[in-house]
Amino acid sequence: MPRQDIDITVPDLTGKRAVVTGASDGIGLGIATRLAAAGAEVIMPVRNPRKGEGAVARIRERHPEASVSLRALDLSSLASVAELGETLLGEDRPVHLLINNAGVMTPPDRQTTADGFELQFGTNHLGHFALVNHLLPLLRAGQARVTSQISVAANSNAINWDDLNWGRSYNGMRAYSQSKIAFGLFGLELDRRSRAAGWGITSNIAHPGVAPTSLLAARPEVGRAKDTLGVRLIRALSARGIIVGTVRTAQLPALYAATSPEAEGGGFYGPSGAGHLGGRPAGQKLYSRLRSAEEAQRVWRISEELVGTGSWG
Repeated sequence: MPRQDIDITVPDLTGKRAVVTGASDGIGLGIATRLAAAGAEVIMPVRNPRKGEGAVARIRERHPEASVSLRALDLSSLASVAELGETLLGEDRPVHLLINNAGVMTPPDRQTTADGFELQFGTNHLGHFALVNHLLPLLRAGQARVTSQISVAANSNAINWDDLNWGRSYNGMRAYSQSKIAFGLFGLELDRRSRAAGWGITSNIAHPGVAPTSLLAARPEVGRAKDTLGVRLIRALSARGIIVGTVRTAQLPALYAATSPEAEGGGFYGPSGAGHLGGRPAGQKLYSRLRSAEEAQRVWRISEELVGTGSWG
C-alpha cells in the first residue's frame, strides 16, 4: 500500500493571495486545498465552471472557513488569458503565490488552440507565459513566488525549433516534451530576469513525478475516448505502493517549491524516491535540456513574438 506518512508542512499563509491554474481536479485541486487550509485566499481560474464549483465545494467541505473562489480561464485562448489578467488587475490585490499547474497531455491527433498553436505548446507553455506577463504588476506588488509545474517528460526529446507547432509531422509525446521543456526554461529565465530587473519575483520549477492523474485518462475534449494503457499501469503500481506516487504525494513538490522557506528561486523540485517518480519532495538535479541560459532566452524571445506580449516590466 502507498505510504501515507509522506507529507510536508505548509507554513501559515494568512493574508496571502494565491492563484492556482488547473485546480478543478487532481494535483491542482490538492494544491489549492492545502493552500486554503493554510489560510491563503485561493483563486481558482477554471475552464469548466461546473467542475470548478464542484472543486470549491469539496474544499469547503473539508475546510468550511476556506477562502476560495473561481475565475474564468481557458489557457488555450490568449483572449481568455487577457480577460483573466484584466479581471485580477481590476481587483487590484497583490498576488503572493502563482502556481502554474494546468496542462494537457498527448492528444492522439494534432489539435490547435484558438490562436492556431499546437494544443500542448499553446496551453502548457504559451498560455502560462502570457498569464505571467498579464499578472506581472500584481506579482511584483506581492513579491510573489511563481512555481511552474513541468514533467519528467522534460528530460527527454527536444524543442522542435524548425516546427514548433508540429504542423509537418505530429508526435504527441514529443510535442508534450517540447511544451514542458519550453515551460521549464521559461520558469528559470523568469527568475533570472526578475533578479536582473529588480522585480522582486522568485520563480522556480517543480515536477510531480508519476501518479495516476487525469492527464492520461479518458478525456473526450482532447480526443481520447478511453483511458490509456499507461494510466492503467500507473494506477496499478500506485495502488500497490510500487515506484510511482499517488495523487496526494504528487502535489507535494509544487507545494514545497511554492511555500517552503528553503525552496529557492531558480530551483528545481520533485520526488526523491527511485527514479524521482515518487516519494518525499526535494531539490533535483536540473535536467540537461533545462541548463542552457541561451536556450531559455531564445524560448522567451520566441514566446514574446508568438503571443504578442511585447517587452516585460
